[in-house]
Amino acid sequence: MEREFAALLEQCRRGGIEVRVDSRQVNSGDIFVAVPGVNEDGARFIPAAVAAGASIVVCRPGGSEEAAALAGGCRVVHHSDPREALWRLAEARWRTSELPLKIVGVTGTNGKTTCSYLLEQLFAQAGHKLGVMGTVSYRWPGHAEAAPLTTPDALSVHAMLAAMAKAGVDVAVMEVSSHAIDQQRVCGVPFSGAAFTNLTQDHLDYHKNMESYFQVKARLFLELPRPDKAMAVNADDPWGRRLLELCPTALSFGLQKGALNKRHLWGELLSAGTDGCHMRMHLEGSKWELRSPLVGAFNASNLLAVQAVALEMGIEPEAFKSLESFTGVSGRLERVENPQGLNVFVDYAHTPDALENVLQALRGAGFKRVVTVFGCGGNRDRTKRPLMGEAVARWSDVAVLTSDNPRFEEPEAILQDVLPGLKSAREVVVEVDRRAATIKALKMLGKDDALLIAGKGHEDYQIIQGVKHHYSDQEVVREFLHCA
Repeated sequence: MEREFAALLEQCRRGGIEVRVDSRQVNSGDIFVAVPGVNEDGARFIPAAVAAGASIVVCRPGGSEEAAALAGGCRVVHHSDPREALWRLAEARWRTSELPLKIVGVTGTNGKTTCSYLLEQLFAQAGHKLGVMGTVSYRWPGHAEAAPLTTPDALSVHAMLAAMAKAGVDVAVMEVSSHAIDQQRVCGVPFSGAAFTNLTQDHLDYHKNMESYFQVKARLFLELPRPDKAMAVNADDPWGRRLLELCPTALSFGLQKGALNKRHLWGELLSAGTDGCHMRMHLEGSKWELRSPLVGAFNASNLLAVQAVALEMGIEPEAFKSLESFTGVSGRLERVENPQGLNVFVDYAHTPDALENVLQALRGAGFKRVVTVFGCGGNRDRTKRPLMGEAVARWSDVAVLTSDNPRFEEPEAILQDVLPGLKSAREVVVEVDRRAATIKALKMLGKDDALLIAGKGHEDYQIIQGVKHHYSDQEVVREFLHCA
């Protein structure tokens, strides 16, 4: 089995043969890898791949589908772990380890997208050509596409890195999700740097508990290639401190002065308000300052993460001035300008910690009242729903509970799961229709108040019974307030 697969890897390295995981994309002569998915087993599609002209099928031993492949005259190569087979074939096909790229991975529950945009700006201003794979889009010079997943499948990851290199990219920034690590989507990627932002409750429908969630995240630092990669870890986060114990060579960073590691980038937060934050950084006797229009301590932490991993990759502090012109990411505490001058913000926050962070930032900015529109996604971790309600109740004057991608669940049932967390809220409005809920919130808003519409951020859809319907929080606000 091993010898046959090794020969197949060599065949891929020589080129002239394509690897596929979608039977609908198979052409004559291709390799089809039958990867087991979360909802579907790729082995079911072996007959379709053979009918489409696949010359080689890679799959686990046994099964009627394999018999169908053999009956169709197709060569079958066995592998005990088709996921591993896929990334090894992809790495061989695109020669990823030989690409002239520095690849930076950013992982954590919150902050990945903002950090990836900050890194993009920082390295671009330092004279590099950038490519980015993340929650909002996959983009590089001459190419941009909306991202269906934070981190795409292994075949796409390796193919995109090769396309970036072909386009002249020399630094690639990747948001790395826990699902991607667990499902081997980033295996074989030679990361030059990795940053850990934080770990808070999310995705427990998949990982089952926080310890498993942490162990998966830690693999980006402990198992994936390049043992010499630059590493930056948030020492303010308790899970980050756990990770620092496992990665003693990592540069720790934080808004707190103390740290476990000898080398610690301390961000002294001199001021934080509606106009952004002013920070003084300290590292091994060196000091420098940064004024950013980004609001909130959580964004100060994101700025530290970016500086820490950049320092470890050879960027000098003088270059960090370029971060001062970064105004933010679509859907990340994005202010929706309007003729009435109302303070309306849209944010992607969809975890208890993310809600707490963004609401603390708005509360600390001095608004008279804070009104929050939020919901919880369907077919996801139910245990975080009351916790999200508690975060909103703690920091908001008015909580407006509504729908947010109910998927295959009944929206009303999701709202019932959230309501126990809102029992201490000052005022609660329940409106299952998100558009109607947003309009109700806008109608109660005063000039000195702030409205946070949380959960969707950059997304322009609602998923209801498995169907995507066009929906944008920003568009609803602009339509109602008659923005030009």
